[in-house]
Amino acid sequence: IARHDAKGRVGMNNDKRADSIKPWGQLVIAAAAAPERVVRKPDRKAWTMLSLLSFVYVLNFLDRQLLAILALPIQESLDITDGQLGLIGGLYFAMFYTFIAIPVGWLADRTNRVTILAVACGIWSAATVACGLARTYPELVVARMAVGFGEAGGVPPSYALITDTFSPGYRATALGIFNLGPPIGAAVGIAFGASIAAAFDWRDAFIVVGIVGIVTAILLKVVMRDPERGATDITLDETASMPAPFVGTVKDFFRNPLLVRASLGSGATQFVTYGLGNFAVLFLMREKGMTLEEVALWYALVVGLGMGSGMLVSGRLLDRFTRGTRTAFALAPAVSLTLALPFYLGFVWAPTWELALVLLTPVMFLNYFYLSASIALVQDEVRPNQRVLAGALLLLVMNFIGLGLGPTYVGIASDYFAAQGMTNSLQVALYTLTPFFVIAILIFLSLAKRLGNEVRSLG
Repeated sequence: IARHDAKGRVGMNNDKRADSIKPWGQLVIAAAAAPERVVRKPDRKAWTMLSLLSFVYVLNFLDRQLLAILALPIQESLDITDGQLGLIGGLYFAMFYTFIAIPVGWLADRTNRVTILAVACGIWSAATVACGLARTYPELVVARMAVGFGEAGGVPPSYALITDTFSPGYRATALGIFNLGPPIGAAVGIAFGASIAAAFDWRDAFIVVGIVGIVTAILLKVVMRDPERGATDITLDETASMPAPFVGTVKDFFRNPLLVRASLGSGATQFVTYGLGNFAVLFLMREKGMTLEEVALWYALVVGLGMGSGMLVSGRLLDRFTRGTRTAFALAPAVSLTLALPFYLGFVWAPTWELALVLLTPVMFLNYFYLSASIALVQDEVRPNQRVLAGALLLLVMNFIGLGLGPTYVGIASDYFAAQGMTNSLQVALYTLTPFFVIAILIFLSLAKRLGNEVRSLG
């Protein structure tokens, strides 16, 4: 399938566009239908690697979510507004998190991916300690930017490591397990952070979590090995170990309508999930009457069980249905978001925190089907030597839109409505996230149509 011509250039059949992402994706489709396809069952080493990567992702997300979990005591301690809180958790964080991921992805595609991941984990963990030591708002802003700088090197290398360890047929399940990092990290962060803040001080939570991350970074480098690139692919690609051109990979990513639609759909979804997630605890405490102790137990359970089961179920469903058609990569998030919307409106409306949490549980379950779907589609669509950078580009688009703009928008909207004299300003701000559900659904339906047309064109 892959060959070198007389001048050493790599070609795919007779297609001279060696660096094009789309032909590789088409070859994967064709190979998936071939009778000689061999799918390797993951061994113990594969599951051990996945467990360690998942734990690192738990720390990654725990560090990221501590700010949202401890929003009220931080506001009271540093005297900051909803808008300032939204900027710290949104735009300021995302400025580094999204854009630094691109050069990190380029470097990881050319060097040892485990080393990149370990260094990144050490950086964001040290910066988390700095958050606990911050005494002013500007100091906290700088520390959160440093957390974003470190976390930029966490997820893209992990996507590629998992893809090169798990064969098609197991990848979506593996990615679904890996994506348990956010719900577990959020749930542990809620329970731990709220408990520490209630018993001691919010600063102690940041310091303890940061120290755990620094120890984990050292362990990661000692225990884990970088697998061969393209080792589990179902096609023979002689370019797997060759560095892919940076500019060519970026151009091909944004020329590929499948990848662009997946990125934009994920971004619109994250606008909702991060906009809600960064203010949910503050909303439940300030406008629904929850205490930190109640948040530590009940909200942690909702996030852990709702998000966690959603990640696992979505991964299993995708592995099952994408064997027959790749349209499931788009239809699964479109359907899940459609089902989630009425429950979300009920959560925002609910007069008590108990009812609000009941309605929030299905929202947490359904809101995250997009994640495993988009990651698996991007990793399947690109060449083995482009996977880290392609994953970083996916994160660039969806996190700049969702993580960068979602919390920023909600915080600014809440301040605006409060200035108009509304006592429920955060509730009104959360209501205004509703159109983004619709936008995400329409984008994923467009992606499903495109995937269907691609399969028919390949015949």
